[in-house]
Amino acid sequence: MKQLPVYFLILIGIFATNAQAQAQLIEKAEQLLQTATGEPRPDSLPPAAADTLSVEELHRQDSIRIQEMALQLQEMKLNEIVLRTELDNVRNLNQTSDSLKRAEQRRSIDSLRALTPGVPVLVDGDTLFTLYAKRGGHSALDRADMINDILMKIGKDRSLHRDSVHTLESEYYIDIMYGNKVIVSITDQDALWQGTSRRELAEQYAPVLAAKIKDLKEEHSLLQVAKRAALFVLVLAIQYLLFRLTNFLFRKLRRQIIRFKQQRLKPIIIRDYEFLNTHRQGRILIFFSNLLRYIVLLIQLMFSVPMLFAIFPQTEKLALKIFLYIMEPIKMVLKSIVEYIPNLFIILVIWYCIKYIIKGLQYIANEIENEKLKITGFYPDWAQPTFNIIRFLLYAFMIAMIYPYLPGSNSGVFQGISVFVGLIISLGSSTVIGNIIAGLVITYMRPFKLGDRIKLNDTTGNVIEKTPFVTRLRTPKNEVVTIPNAFIMSSHTVNYSASARQFGLIIHTTVTIGYDAPWRQVHQLLINAARSTHGVLEHPKPFVLETELQDYYPCYQINAYIKDADQLAQITSDLHQNIQDIFNEAGVEIMSPHYFAGRDGSATTIPEDYLKSK
Repeated sequence: MKQLPVYFLILIGIFATNAQAQAQLIEKAEQLLQTATGEPRPDSLPPAAADTLSVEELHRQDSIRIQEMALQLQEMKLNEIVLRTELDNVRNLNQTSDSLKRAEQRRSIDSLRALTPGVPVLVDGDTLFTLYAKRGGHSALDRADMINDILMKIGKDRSLHRDSVHTLESEYYIDIMYGNKVIVSITDQDALWQGTSRRELAEQYAPVLAAKIKDLKEEHSLLQVAKRAALFVLVLAIQYLLFRLTNFLFRKLRRQIIRFKQQRLKPIIIRDYEFLNTHRQGRILIFFSNLLRYIVLLIQLMFSVPMLFAIFPQTEKLALKIFLYIMEPIKMVLKSIVEYIPNLFIILVIWYCIKYIIKGLQYIANEIENEKLKITGFYPDWAQPTFNIIRFLLYAFMIAMIYPYLPGSNSGVFQGISVFVGLIISLGSSTVIGNIIAGLVITYMRPFKLGDRIKLNDTTGNVIEKTPFVTRLRTPKNEVVTIPNAFIMSSHTVNYSASARQFGLIIHTTVTIGYDAPWRQVHQLLINAARSTHGVLEHPKPFVLETELQDYYPCYQINAYIKDADQLAQITSDLHQNIQDIFNEAGVEIMSPHYFAGRDGSATTIPEDYLKSK
């Protein structure tokens, strides 16, 4: 029985080994226990035979058994040593495998760290730490939201005591807790991402969470609520006083404007037109002062309303949204203005270049029109129309260059409006475009120019205006007739002035004289009448054509040259008067109209008193 402590030590060693070693050691231990407690072994003698043995024999058998047990114990120790060696090798292999696995994970995390920004744990606007790994089916973002919700509930709950933050470690993770509430669980993956151990990471996060819980409880205390309410009332009072002060100052400004209008303002007169009198100027100044007052009040509200909402944590996000709603448009406008400055500079450069190019072309056109500069084949009256065409093309080119730099030119709305306007112009301006093209063709065909006496179909008059769309004539009766250029292109035009300037315009009229009058005398009388008419040229000389030989009389046509086509009607009238006077003086009767009464041919149509006075 003295060997029982040894056996119990063997049993303790069995439980300290792995499963394979335990099975072998348990079997040996059972055999030894049976021997030590006197239980018979399967191969031992029966009890009847043992009683007949002598004491010496029993003592010898016990000695043999003790030696056998010592040998067996020694064998078991050797087996234990072998098994422990194998177990240590297995453990070393497992540790090596775990180390390799951890090294591989660390390398993978190091390669992902540059690409993975992580999810910051934001609580009440403060960043506590950053999470990278997921846990239990929850992503890093879900874990951050859960931590935020838990901390906010803890901070708002006044029934909770100020328990200290503590950690609870298990086999696979460490929980950071507040009372019985788990705030966050730290895993080996979290530690690998942070490059530290699980215990060190938990010790690093615990003080941060404890400090934030303390701040949240202080922020949601009754004293803080009372302070916020007082601050809310103070902001309202200050805003009310600012409103009263602003209205008071602008009332004084209004009175100053009225006094200034009555004492110093003078009417704005452009030439003979009174553009703005003092009353209108005063109304404009008052309008701008009211507009400025509304702007000042709006600026005050822009700052006071977000401040009111920002006082309480429940409406702090709403305050931020309101402030962003107000500031974002202003920021966008200011940013757009600043960013648009280079484009504006480009537009100004383009505009100034086109402006001075047009001024240079205007100078050249004026020189050609005044015939100071002569270009072969280019008429002076083409100068201004050509300048207008080139100016239009240059302005179109300028608009095409400026268009990409205009604000909003890339937006779909701007482009849609441009297409819509172009479609309307193209559909509704076919007649207008036709008149413009006709006006250009007429300009370079040069059928007439300003001041010419022309005839268009049944309309005769002087050209007083030429536009890209219409041409206006003033008839001898001072009637102004507007004719579309397209109509002029489709009609025939008679230009009296052009012929008069170059060759002399021939005016003519026909008279009928009886066959009893010698034709040579009639020719001479008609030529004398033409020469005595004011406005008829001496050279080329007037001439007579006999156009018809009727049954009762021949037809004589007098032709005379004139230079002033504008006096065509007056010169023709004077010619008719002179023909009557000269034929009456010569006693030659003009047979038109026909006479149906019997006559002796001795009387004339001239009164006798008029002949006696001659």
